[in-house]
Amino acid sequence: MARRSIALVTAAVLFLEAPGIVAINAVMAGFLEAQSMSLDGMDPDAMVAGTWGLGIASGIALLVCALVALVAGLRDRRPGRFGRALLIGCAIVHGVLGAVAVALLGWTAFAFLVAVLGLVVLTLVVYGKEDAAAEGPAAA
Repeated sequence: MARRSIALVTAAVLFLEAPGIVAINAVMAGFLEAQSMSLDGMDPDAMVAGTWGLGIASGIALLVCALVALVAGLRDRRPGRFGRALLIGCAIVHGVLGAVAVALLGWTAFAFLVAVLGLVVLTLVVYGKEDAAAEGPAAA
């Protein structure tokens, strides 16, 4: 019963984080557009478009990871191989961003990213070996 609620909380947090990431990238794109500066000869408009593209792609990736956790929570079954790979990638990104955020943004951002990392890893762990052991004898 606890694993279902863990997966649903993870999905809710990832659903809330997705528009936040898009908004942060929108702010950065606004700064880039207002300053109109180039970085090593790059076109400023290309940098603005790249920032928007990264923000939208990151938001979509978080939404897909949230859907994987939501489906796992609703069905109370572990995600498939592709879903687990997505969640593992999401956990890795949150870990790396947490390490960078502690230096650039402070401990509050670090704590949030590590909390999300913990939820994603906990979702992966609670739907781990127990289901695999239950499926093993049935397949034989």
